[in-house]
Amino acid sequence: MGKSKAGKNKSAARKAYPTVALTGSGYKGLSILRWLENSPEFPRVVFLDHKKPTEILKKTKFYRIDLTETLADVKLYEILAEEKVETLIHTALPITPPRNMAWAHELLSVGSMYVCNAAAEAKVRKLILASTADVYGAFPDNPAYITENQSPRGFLKSKFFADKIDAERQFLNFAKKYPQSVVTILRPATILGPKIQSYKTRYLSRWFVPTVLGFDPLVQFLHEDDLLRAFQMATLRDCPGIFNLASKGILPLSKAIKLMGKVPLPLSLVGLKSLVQLLWFLDISPAPATHLDFLKYSCVVATDRAEAAGWTPRYTCKETLLEFVGAERLREIRLEEEAAPL
Repeated sequence: MGKSKAGKNKSAARKAYPTVALTGSGYKGLSILRWLENSPEFPRVVFLDHKKPTEILKKTKFYRIDLTETLADVKLYEILAEEKVETLIHTALPITPPRNMAWAHELLSVGSMYVCNAAAEAKVRKLILASTADVYGAFPDNPAYITENQSPRGFLKSKFFADKIDAERQFLNFAKKYPQSVVTILRPATILGPKIQSYKTRYLSRWFVPTVLGFDPLVQFLHEDDLLRAFQMATLRDCPGIFNLASKGILPLSKAIKLMGKVPLPLSLVGLKSLVQLLWFLDISPAPATHLDFLKYSCVVATDRAEAAGWTPRYTCKETLLEFVGAERLREIRLEEEAAPL
């Protein structure tokens, strides 16, 4: 009897959260989806994307929706209202700059507007947006540590960042219009880890890592597990506002390349932009020439606000980089084994 009563009390103490909806089938979205699938605290989960995930969905209900389609907000509202969604996590913002910028604008800017319109009509209480610290931009007059109070200036150099900033603006306007709501915007630094793949991991994975001659910016990283923990905190608790996310510590780019065991390839800026842009169109360069400024100037963020809210990174900047390197070497070994003759 005593054990039975204790078991009942334990079950009663476990909080059941209202329905959570999630957009985006990229690394961020699928990581959060796995966590929600394995968390008994979330009995109802809704996944929204243009394609069904390869993950086995046990309790998650999948809805096919394309945020670039006209009137996607009407369909999205119907889903959110029918499922009685209280928390909506929007991760359908690509990390890597797409070559089709018109499509990217529709997804990032217009799609985020659709998300906010639908959430307003369905009276969704909490919105969480996956953004990036790169929206601040890399400029020579950046402060040593950029706080959330500084306005993002990435739009001055990149249409891709301009659309991400506009997505943030949609969420901030939602927060102003509906003060009873909770709106959280997460701005992570460069995400590294064993699983994530992006244009930045492609850049760091090369044996000869291109750099800009005469420049050695400071860089920050964020472990993929620490990023997930930030989303977990924002989902489980109410954390309104904008939060920078980064691991403890910083590294000069030259030292990061050395720690990876790679060879730096310093190139003169003269003509480099044209070359990188050409390689971008040929699908050889991992990013367009507008991102070269991040190889010249530092974009280092302060994480005091996130830490004050209860989030603390478990990995340092160096540890994050070394774990990424270890995973890369394991992949190379597997490829060599698969390619070796029997």
